[in-house]
Amino acid sequence: MASIVVFVAVLLLAILHSSVVHSFSDKCAACQAVADELEIALSNERPRNHLDMRHRLNSKGHREGKLIDYKVSELRVVELLDGLCSRMKDYILEMDGPNKGKWSKSIPLDAIQDRRQADAHSKQMSTYCGRLLEDTEEELEERIKNGSLKPGEVERVLCWDLARECNLSESNIQTEPVPVYDDEL
Repeated sequence: MASIVVFVAVLLLAILHSSVVHSFSDKCAACQAVADELEIALSNERPRNHLDMRHRLNSKGHREGKLIDYKVSELRVVELLDGLCSRMKDYILEMDGPNKGKWSKSIPLDAIQDRRQADAHSKQMSTYCGRLLEDTEEELEERIKNGSLKPGEVERVLCWDLARECNLSESNIQTEPVPVYDDEL
């Protein structure tokens, strides 16, 4: 009798563990969710003045120092990326329906039936985001500073170019068919 209880307990733990581990079998979907959140931050960004670092006066009374364009400043990068992973705690993995296997912003956790699984997913997403940003931080920072990371291109740059979590075979990007000419056959 005790062996049956142990077997059932181990089986339940294996099922629970596999459903949580399954959540990151598709790292591309997780990366896309992080990219979506960064996209929101980029699109909500308000125009800012240049950063005036001229705090010192020379002997003639003129201010010395740099005037830094906000678009290429370290401050902009910090403001865009700071708190990104903590916002990822609002995401859960869709377990059924048309968006099965995709990450989406969750409804309040009180309304979710399986709260423990939703908590586990949100913690995993936050941890994944931290690792993703740590792995791509320098390149992502450089792309933000030089202006090559524009709204609408975040997912491609982050998930395909930098992190390489997605590839064309699993993406939902529509590619143009390559024309085949008779003389090539």
